[in-house]
Amino acid sequence: MATTEITVISGEHYAVEGEPETVEATLVGAARGSIMQLAWLTDATTGKPLAINPEHVAVLRDVSAD
Repeated sequence: MATTEITVISGEHYAVEGEPETVEATLVGAARGSIMQLAWLTDATTGKPLAINPEHVAVLRDVSAD
């Protein structure tokens, strides 16, 4: 399973399931949605849903091979 690391502006990191391009598309879709729409992803460690505010994302990194 592909894993992407999201770094938010506070410096926290989240590992989510999916290719970076797919995660990016989810974030962009949420950012273009209604005010305060969150991007719903799956936590790669726990398998649980994770909501990210797309306006707080600073970096996406492919960590599948790490």
